Amino acid sequence: MPHRKLGTLEVSALGLGCMNVAWAYGPSIDKQAAIALFRRAYDLGVRFFDTAEIYGPFVSEEVVGEALAPMRDRIVIATKFGFDVDPVTRERRGRSSRPEHVRRSVEGSLRRLRTDRIDLLYQHRIDPNVPIEDVAGTVKELIAEGKVKHFGLSEAGPRTIRRAHAVQRVTAVQNEYSLWSRELEPAVIPTCQELGIGFVPWSPLGQGYLSGTITPAARFDPKNDLRAGFPRFSPEALAANKPVIDLLRAVAREKNATPAQIALAWLLAKKPWIVPIPGTTKIAHLEENLGAVGVVLATRDLERIETEFSKITIHGARSSPEVLSWSDEMT
Repeated sequence: MPHRKLGTLEVSALGLGCMNVAWAYGPSIDKQAAIALFRRAYDLGVRFFDTAEIYGPFVSEEVVGEALAPMRDRIVIATKFGFDVDPVTRERRGRSSRPEHVRRSVEGSLRRLRTDRIDLLYQHRIDPNVPIEDVAGTVKELIAEGKVKHFGLSEAGPRTIRRAHAVQRVTAVQNEYSLWSRELEPAVIPTCQELGIGFVPWSPLGQGYLSGTITPAARFDPKNDLRAGFPRFSPEALAANKPVIDLLRAVAREKNATPAQIALAWLLAKKPWIVPIPGTTKIAHLEENLGAVGVVLATRDLERIETEFSKITIHGARSSPEVLSWSDEMT
């Protein structure tokens, strides 16, 4: 597995998103299966694992901590704060990035992750009630104390990135980015390039759609699958967006690859400081995803993808109105 740099932080070229083992896109998996998945990722060269206190809540961090404790000094762990979670009932109670809350969140994450430092700490979502300068200042203090090594922002726009970076260097920005979610290209990506900030696309496979395995007949259980409330995953939108899959399949046939591998290789080819973190609950899908590092997209391949994609209209918003309301302004 080749490595890349997020700012000054070296990580594997592909990381592993650890959300799905606890919740979000279908039923969670049991702890032993999750541990086996994380350790298989390590065996295959993954050295960058991404989690958050809200995943579960707490479950993902707990399993990451147990699974990766034996190799802790050879990996990079990223986690996130920014939501208020009852420590007893685990009830989610909205966003919070008040300094005292950030500190409590970090202490909880350190305990669950079985570590004495967090390699990369993201603000999960911007808190409109707390100036980003205060958030960055709190993380700066935690870095000085040795509890955190690097600072990141998730779903942040260019103005917020600049304001935070002026207080504490931002190592990475983690926003949704994939072939069919590209709203951030005009402003966020150039801002990261200008400031020397790495970029980590979450949902680089479009919540699974870009794997080519989700058909218009698919149905999502609102009890355990966020996609049930995403307009882009309505039967009508799934059918209307098929040209994206057709494009990926056409390129994949020529490259002896899969649509998922092409979608990831496309992101890897965009910038050398982009590190996707596809998530999965299945070892077979993990192995398929990691195969993307061996797929080479030449300039003519990238030009073809751009030309063909420019003819496609994506149907449906990328998320629910509530979730989108938590994202920063991307322009």
